[in-house]
Amino acid sequence: MKLYAKQYLGIEPEFTRPETSAFCILPFPYEGGVSYGKGTAGAPDVVIDASAFVELYDEVIDAEMYRVGITTVQPPVLSVNHEAMFQQIYSASKELLDQDKFVIVIGGDHSISSGYFKALHEKYDTLSCIQLDAHSDLRESYEGSKLSHASVMSRIREMTPHTLQIGIRSMCVEEAEQIKAEKIPVCTMHQYRKGLFDIDKALHNLPDPVFITFDVDVFDWSIISSTGTPEPGGLLWDETMDLLQKIFARKNVVGFDVVELSAREGDDNSPFAIAKLIYKMIGFKVLSAFPQDKIHSFRTPNGPLFKHSIK
Repeated sequence: MKLYAKQYLGIEPEFTRPETSAFCILPFPYEGGVSYGKGTAGAPDVVIDASAFVELYDEVIDAEMYRVGITTVQPPVLSVNHEAMFQQIYSASKELLDQDKFVIVIGGDHSISSGYFKALHEKYDTLSCIQLDAHSDLRESYEGSKLSHASVMSRIREMTPHTLQIGIRSMCVEEAEQIKAEKIPVCTMHQYRKGLFDIDKALHNLPDPVFITFDVDVFDWSIISSTGTPEPGGLLWDETMDLLQKIFARKNVVGFDVVELSAREGDDNSPFAIAKLIYKMIGFKVLSAFPQDKIHSFRTPNGPLFKHSIK
């Protein structure tokens, strides 16, 4: 495990030591599977740069979650070949999982998720996937590639039938027919807003543990404006945080990725939002393991979750 010169949140070295860090961030700047907007290769770096300005204390969780330890590792030198990329993300994530780290992958386009899922699936015999996304990504192949970002859920569903897709508002007719024929649990944005989909029931029916793949285009344009395949009418910040907190509270989340941000000159807001999103998700994972009334007394290998007592 080689540490990256840039560390997520810009935290002090004592909190980035691999031997004591609970979380490990793997930047994976790949965009060989995109079909529209470019810039995903630069996304991990701009997110890590922006993360230095995220407040380390979280007012909702009432803790400084970074104190559980967050290591950011060196991104691999990536191949432009789709099949080689799949093997690279699989190998890199598997190496970290073998060290019992909670791995967070920052992409990169969505095609990388199936490689990480494969590594997780080998560790957990039963593994479900929750996808937050504007697109269903169920095409068998797209533009001649089975490893396109538009096919990632087809690749994941080859490994597990246990999937839940939330926020969908763009699909082709073949994908719509597949969803109906296979009774795939899909909560479209229309259903979500109208209360026509029972999220609680869907989560109850989903076996543990769970992997979350978070495509940033699930957000409304007012939250994230820089993404490769934007769609209007997405999730807002507060409702997304409520949804994620519910998922982490009810399911055993064992890993997640955040993909499809595009690095674009002049947009500092989108990378910052994603840097904060990742920290929120880390916090929800910590909170799921340690209830709020116990979190103040929880001690990590690096000390308590508070650097100073808060009155």
